[in-house]
Amino acid sequence: MMRKLRNSELMRKSVEEFKISSKIPLTIVLDNIRSLNNIGSVFRTADAFIVERIFLCGITAQPPHNEIRKTALGATESVDWQYFESTENAVRILKNENYLVASIEQAEGSVFLQDFKPEKSKKYAIIFGNEVKGVLQTVVDMSDFCIEIPQDGTKHSLNISVSAGIVIWDFYLKMKK
Repeated sequence: MMRKLRNSELMRKSVEEFKISSKIPLTIVLDNIRSLNNIGSVFRTADAFIVERIFLCGITAQPPHNEIRKTALGATESVDWQYFESTENAVRILKNENYLVASIEQAEGSVFLQDFKPEKSKKYAIIFGNEVKGVLQTVVDMSDFCIEIPQDGTKHSLNISVSAGIVIWDFYLKMKK
């Protein structure tokens, strides 16, 4: 028989411990995300996999906000974040900080997620786009490459919070090996 662990048995970090802990070299960029629940979900995923920060861009809402807080469950306190009026400006800053920038997008020449091999000595920024329009073309143009999550169904699109969960988990696994 299996017994679920109690919260007290999970050895979770405090916010203070999270802030000083070693992070994976990853910045998440949210490009004009409409849904506050999606934003909160990305914060929660970023906390789970010790991502260094999130850039919120364009119409993407910023904490504190009750709808973000409801899904983030406190992750807006642990994960560092910054707001930018334009995603392009955020990308310029990342490039100046020597980040390799990848848009999560279905694009010509994209790399399938399973084939993406991050180098542990480099820093990465991964951009997730608007729920309807995806990553802005101007931002795709500024990206060093695109990563695509292969899909075989009829929709060929995933909710942004699902995409973020898949990509961040994959990146975490590859960086921790």
